[in-house]
Amino acid sequence: MPMGCFSLTPYASASCSHFLSPRSLILLTHSHSHSDSQCGVSLSKRVSKQHKSSSIVHSKTKTFAIGNETETAVVEKPQLGGRFQVFRGYPTPFGATARDGGVNFAIYSLNAHSATLCLITLSDFHDNQVTEYIPLDPLINKTGGVWHVFLKGDFRDMLYGYKFDGKFSPEEGHYYDSSRILLDPYAKAVISRGEFGALGPDGNCWPQMAGMVPSDDDEFDWEGDLPLKYPQKDLVIYEIHVRGFTKHESSKTKFPGTYLGVVEKLDHLKELGVNCLELMPCHEFNELEYFSYNAVQGDYKVNFWGYSTVNYFSPMIRYSSAGLQNCGRDGINEIKFLIKEAHKRGIEVIMDVVFNHTAEGNENGPIISFRGVDNSIYYMVAPKGEFYNYSGCGNTFNCNHPVVRQFIVDCLRYWVIEMHVDGFRFDLASIMTRASSLWDRVNVFGAPIEGELLTTGTSLGSPPLIDLISNDPVLRGVKLIAEAWDAGGLYQVGTFPHWGIWSEWNGKYRDKVRQFIKGTDGFAGAFAECLCGSPNLYQGGGRKPWNSINFICAHDGFTLADLVTYNNKHNLANGEDNNDGENHNNSWNCGQEGEFASASVKKLRLRQMRNFILSLTVSQGVPMIYMGDEYGHTKGGNNNTYCHDNYLNYFQWDKKEESSSEFFRFCCLMTKFRRECESLGLDDFPTSERLQWHGHFPGMPDWSETSRFVAFTMVDSVKGEIYIAFNTSHLPFTITLPERPGYRWEPLVDTSKSAPYDFLTLDLPGRDIAIQQYAQFLDANMYPMLSYSSIILLRAPDESA
Repeated sequence: MPMGCFSLTPYASASCSHFLSPRSLILLTHSHSHSDSQCGVSLSKRVSKQHKSSSIVHSKTKTFAIGNETETAVVEKPQLGGRFQVFRGYPTPFGATARDGGVNFAIYSLNAHSATLCLITLSDFHDNQVTEYIPLDPLINKTGGVWHVFLKGDFRDMLYGYKFDGKFSPEEGHYYDSSRILLDPYAKAVISRGEFGALGPDGNCWPQMAGMVPSDDDEFDWEGDLPLKYPQKDLVIYEIHVRGFTKHESSKTKFPGTYLGVVEKLDHLKELGVNCLELMPCHEFNELEYFSYNAVQGDYKVNFWGYSTVNYFSPMIRYSSAGLQNCGRDGINEIKFLIKEAHKRGIEVIMDVVFNHTAEGNENGPIISFRGVDNSIYYMVAPKGEFYNYSGCGNTFNCNHPVVRQFIVDCLRYWVIEMHVDGFRFDLASIMTRASSLWDRVNVFGAPIEGELLTTGTSLGSPPLIDLISNDPVLRGVKLIAEAWDAGGLYQVGTFPHWGIWSEWNGKYRDKVRQFIKGTDGFAGAFAECLCGSPNLYQGGGRKPWNSINFICAHDGFTLADLVTYNNKHNLANGEDNNDGENHNNSWNCGQEGEFASASVKKLRLRQMRNFILSLTVSQGVPMIYMGDEYGHTKGGNNNTYCHDNYLNYFQWDKKEESSSEFFRFCCLMTKFRRECESLGLDDFPTSERLQWHGHFPGMPDWSETSRFVAFTMVDSVKGEIYIAFNTSHLPFTITLPERPGYRWEPLVDTSKSAPYDFLTLDLPGRDIAIQQYAQFLDANMYPMLSYSSIILLRAPDESA
C-alpha cells in the first residue's frame, strides 16, 4: 500500500477531487419531497401535512413489529403512483434485507438528529435525482442508536442511500451534512461508475454512490460448493491482483481484467502448484482517488492496488464484466463464480481486507459513508477532532469500538457464509490491536481498573476485536493472516495476539532470507531459523511453523526479478521524485544496475532467483508467491507501483510463455517437490531426530559471523532422506556429504546449472548422462558447489555396494 507515516496533520490527497462537486450531489427535484427539517415530525402527522390526498391507515394494535397485527402508515404519493407502503421496521439486521415481501432498512447512527432514507431508480440515478424520500421518525423508526424502516413496493432497479442531519462540528468529531446522500456501510453492492478508470459526469472523480436494494430472488447456483478446509501447513499461496492478472493484451482472455478473466487462467495456477489464492483488495474502492496526469508515463495515475476501501460488503463492481448491469447483482455473481471455479480446481480463496482505514481520508477527504453516518464512532479521533493516522493514509478505523468491531465481524461472516471465501489477510493488522477512541475500561470490560490508563491507540494485549474474531463460531474455522505491523510503528511479527489460530506475514523471514542469499555476513544462523519455520518467533508462544507465512516478495516492494537486478528503487514514474517506497530493500543487482547487463550477470541473476524459490519451498511454514514472479516479471525497479494501471502491474503472458522452459518450469517443479515431501510441510518444528545441520563437512555447521554456507539433512518418509545446501559465497568449493552405508547421494536440483538441468526430473532426456558427470565426486561422497548456488540431493540405494 502507499507509504505513509503516523501523524495528526491534515491529509493531502493526490486525488483530482477529494470533495464532492456540486454536480455529484443528488438534486432535490420533486416538488412534493420532504425537507430535512421535517424528519423529527411523526410519520402520520408529516404525511397528513404534506399530502392531503394520501390515505393514512392505522391498526388498533399498539405494537409496531411487523407481523399479524401492526401499526402501519401507507404513503401514497400521487406523483409517484403510490409506490411504497411504509412500516416501522426492525433494528436488526443492519443493512437492507429482503424479507416478508418487502425490504427492511436498518442503520446505526447514534449522534444524528434526523435520518431520511433515499430511494433512487437506476434511471433517476443516472439523471442525478432522488426518486423518493422516506423520512424516519425518531419516535417510531429509531431503537437505541439504530434507524430502521420496512417498505413494501416495487424495488426493481432500485438503489438507496441515506441523509443524516446533526452537528457539523469537526472539532467534536462530527461531520453531519444533510445535503449528502450517504452510502450504507452494510450495502451489498455499490453503484457509481460502471467502467474501471472512466470518469464520472463532468470529469468528476467522486460521483454519487448508492447501494443496491436486495430482493428475494437474488440467487446463485453454488452447485454444492463446500469449503476445501486444507490444513494450513499444506498451503501454497499466490498473491494476485484481479485486474492486473489478465488485463495485458497477451492474456487473450474473453473478459480481460475481470473476475471471469481470472477463471480463464486458473489452470495456470494449478500447473504452478498453487492451492490458495490471496486476492488483493476486491472490496469496492475508488480507483480515481489519486487521478492525475502522469507526464513520465504519459497516462493517468490511479489507485490500482485498491488499499482504500469505500465499502466492505460490496465486491469491486468494476472488476466484473457486467459492470452496473442488474444493479450490481451480476458483478456479485461473477466473483462467486470465480470462487466456485477455484474450489473446483482445488484452490482456496482468501481476501486481502483493509480494516485499518477507509477512502474518506482525514478532514480534507470526501464524505461518502462512515464519516457522514457517524464519524466519531467509525474513526479514531483526538479530543479536538483531529484524525489519528496510524495507517499513513489519513484516518484510522476505530476497530475496537463495540459498534465497529461488530461491523467488522458481520462483514467477515458475510464473505464466508454468502461468498464462500476461505479466509482473510488483514492489511496493517496491528491497527486492529489498538485502543479505540473514547476507550475506557467501563465501556469495554464493564468495570474500571484502578491505576490503569489507556489512551487512544495504545497497543492492547487482548484486543476485543481479535478476541471476537478468534472465538467467533464461523470465523474460527477459516484462515486468518495478519500483516503484523502498521504505519504508526507498531511492529508485532511474532507477538501478534493469536488465540492459537492467527498466522502472520513473516516480514522477518523476507528480510533475513534476502540478506543471506545475497551473501551478507552474519545471517547463517538467522537463515537456518527461517528454514525451520522461525521457531525463535513462534514456538515460545505455542504456535506452529504454519503460523509463519513465508515470502520473498509481495505487491509492496521489488518483484523477484527486480530484487536481483536493482540495488536502488527507481520510482520516478510515480511522480513523487523517487521519495515514495521503501529505501531498504536488501536487494543486489549482481554487479550491474538495471536490465541491460552482461550475459554473465544475467546468468547469476537467474541463479539467484532459483536460490530464492528453492529457499522458499524448502522452508517450514507456508510459502507465498507474488503474481508474476514465476516468470520473472519486472517493474523496472519500481517498488511502489500502487498508482499504475499499465504494463508495470500487468501479468505479461507472452513473457511467461517465453520463459516457460526455464524459470517457470523450475518453480512448478519446486512446488511439486514440496508437495511430495512429507518433511517440508510439518505440523510442528523439526527436531534433531529428523533434522541434522552440516557445514563443509558432515555434522559440522558453521554459525560464525563470516559463514555463508548452510546445509542440512531431513529424514522424509516419502523420499527417505534429503540433503539441502546453500552456498552464498562468491567462492566455489567442494563439500563432503554425510555417509550413509548402503546408499549414495543422487543429485536432483542444482541452481548453478542451466535449464533443464537445474532440476533433473525422471523423464528428462539426458538425465543419466548429467548424473554421470557427478559420478567421480559422488563416489567419493563429495559434491562441487559453485558460488551463489543451492542444491538438493536425494538418498538412493547404492546398487554397486
